[in-house]
Amino acid sequence: MLMDKIFVSGGSVITGCYLLRLQANKSLSVQFGRFNSGQPISVPASTYLYIGSAMGKKGASTLAQRLLRHATRQNGNPQSIRPLLLARLCAAGLGTNRSQVPSQKTLFWHIDYLLEETAVDLTHIIIHRTTTSIENQLARLLANDPQTRPLANGLGASDDRGQSHLLHVPESLTWWQNQIDLVASTDSQNLY
Repeated sequence: MLMDKIFVSGGSVITGCYLLRLQANKSLSVQFGRFNSGQPISVPASTYLYIGSAMGKKGASTLAQRLLRHATRQNGNPQSIRPLLLARLCAAGLGTNRSQVPSQKTLFWHIDYLLEETAVDLTHIIIHRTTTSIENQLARLLANDPQTRPLANGLGASDDRGQSHLLHVPESLTWWQNQIDLVASTDSQNLY
């Protein structure tokens, strides 16, 4: 199944949630900052999903800037999806221009450490523009999918105790495509 690498839905706001589809092209051992007392985590070659959000209204905390940050590496060698991401963000009216694209980043969030690996490609992004914080509900829904499993409990979810926002997922693009409907419907449901 062929699908867009970047899908944007929701209202005309600059905040929202997103899913990142990652492909680890080889098995890795990754130290996720201070997570797991700084001990490396085994990351088998496979497909992963990260659930995130950006609810800020200006600067680096906006949805556009957060996503561009994810597509940037510390050494300045960006993820290959970044030019397309910039074009889609501009087309969606998310107020980003080339002068605002980060040239490099400091590693801060757990996901930064995985995206820094050159053997990990950011392949697809689902973006849902919303003023409602739905990241944690969406992460719980995805974690309860029998086809997913956390890479490590608590990883990628320092503000959502006991949960993981970094999941091992099926490699099927059909499964990924189905997540578009899930994200859009999450915004209008009471999930608790």
